Parts: sequence; structure tokens; C-alpha cells
Amino acid sequence: MSAPTIPKTAAKTPRPSRHHGDGPKPAGAFARALRRNLTAHGFLIGAVICFGLFSWYPMVREFLLAFQKTEDGQTTWAGLDNLNTVFNDPAFWQAWRNTLLFTVLALVLGFAVPFVVAVVLNEFRHAQGYLRLLVYLPVMLPPVASVLLFKYLYDPGYGLLNQLLDFFGIPAQQWLQDPSTSMLSVVVAATWMNMGGATLIYLAALQGIPGELYEAAELDGAGLLRKIWHVTIPQTRLILSLLLLMQVIATMQVFVEPFLLTGGAGPEGSTTTVVYLIYQYAFNFNNYGAAAALGLVLLVLLAGVSAVYVRLSRAEDE
Repeated sequence: MSAPTIPKTAAKTPRPSRHHGDGPKPAGAFARALRRNLTAHGFLIGAVICFGLFSWYPMVREFLLAFQKTEDGQTTWAGLDNLNTVFNDPAFWQAWRNTLLFTVLALVLGFAVPFVVAVVLNEFRHAQGYLRLLVYLPVMLPPVASVLLFKYLYDPGYGLLNQLLDFFGIPAQQWLQDPSTSMLSVVVAATWMNMGGATLIYLAALQGIPGELYEAAELDGAGLLRKIWHVTIPQTRLILSLLLLMQVIATMQVFVEPFLLTGGAGPEGSTTTVVYLIYQYAFNFNNYGAAAALGLVLLVLLAGVSAVYVRLSRAEDE
């Protein structure tokens, strides 16, 4: 019995049909894609140009000015003369002592107080939106308005703080005029003016902690402080360390609060900071080379602090 024959038409392999999308794209679609990409690259180029003009160029220019000297309109290479001028200035070491003191006091108050406020706000179940607005309100106020408020509070004659001290029979204090209290007064004002942002960041981190961890801690008999130490702080360690670095960088560059509250230098130079000394070199002494050299020293120090933070973070991750 012979095998059945297959028709020639059936033996042929059918060719895949060509879809409409496999063909060449219409010219209109290509033009639209080109315009879309050009628009995106245009916005990107604009951002890069702005960043270069207002961030990269000043840094490069500062680096060059730190080793140059300008006299009678002539710019010459000065080498390390500007750095020697800065290091031999007695105000240099006083400014660094004041800046470090401000940083330490700001970390004690400005780092701990927002975290405590965030923990307290996290316990509220009602009116959290209004409380967040109340905490963040000082950040929205202009710095000049906040400084005027604290100048009224610190006024040695009719200030509210001295009135409270007088009510309890305590002698009035020269808050901004006394070298022993001027820096602490500036730190308190700066903490009140800037704590809102950190508080909201802490609050967002706290609300991301699973409630089961607190329930397990309560079952183990942990109180409030033990829950904060064993649950809250470990769960927010990354945010705490990052904000610590940001606060160190910000406080080392403090300028607005001392400048507006005490005129910059303060009584007996007690509130002279590094950035205010840079301001004096540039705008009071017209020594832009020394100002750039001091700015370069501050840049190197803050870069070193950031590098140490990154190194420690990588070591903990590994």
C-alpha cells in the first residue's frame, strides 16, 4: 500500500505575516520622537549650564584665587602667601574655636531636640497635620523676622526672657552682650529657626517603623526609653547618621544667625565664625585671596568629614 501523497500547496511552510509595526516608521513619528528627545536634552543642558555657572565655576575660581594676589588691578601668582596670611592671623584660630563650639552646641540641641519632638508627635493620633505645620512654621519665616523676634526676647531691658527671670527673682542677663552667653544664645535661636525640617524627616522615618516591633518590645516588658533605645534608634540609624553629617556641614558654615544677632563678631569676638571671617577678608579688607584660601581650608575639612562618613557607612554595610 503506497503512502498518501501530500499536495504541494500543503507541503509549503507558511510565511509569517508582516505586521504593520515591523515596517518603517512614519516620518511623523520619527519627528515627534526627535522633538521629544531634543526637548529633554534641552532642559538637561540648561540645568547643567546653570549648575556649572553657579556651582562648579565658583569652586574653580576660588581654588585659583587662593593662590593669586591682586594689586592695582594686576593679578599675580602668590603661591602659599594667602595661606600664610590666614594661618598667622590671630582671628583664624579664634574663629575655628567659635565654629567648633557652635557645632558642638548645635549638635547637642539641634540634633537631639528635633528627634525628641518627632518622637512626641509620633505618639499623637489626632491633629498631626496641625502639629506638623506648627513645628515647621519657623522654617517658613524669613530669617530676618526670626532674628528680630529673638532680639526682642534677648533684649537686656524689656526682653521677655529677662522679664521671666525677674518674675522668679533672678537677675537680668546680657544674653547677646556677654561673651559667656552670646554663643549659646545664637545656638538656641538657630535651633528654633531650623529644627522644623529635621523634625519632619525624623517623623517620616518613625512612621515607617513596623508596629509589630513595638508590640514585641512591650511583650518583653520594655518601657518607653527601652523601646526608643532598642527599636526606634536602630530602625532610624541611617536617617540619624545622614542628618548628623548634614548638620555638621551646615553648622560649620554658620553665618546668618551670628551676623544678624550679634553683628558677626559679637562681644570680644565670641561669635566670630569661619564664614564670617571669610566675609571680613573679602568685603571689609578687600583681600579676596585670603578669603578664598580660608574657604579652601574649610572645603578640605568638610570634604574630609564627608569622606570619613562614607568610609564608615561602607564598613557598616559590609
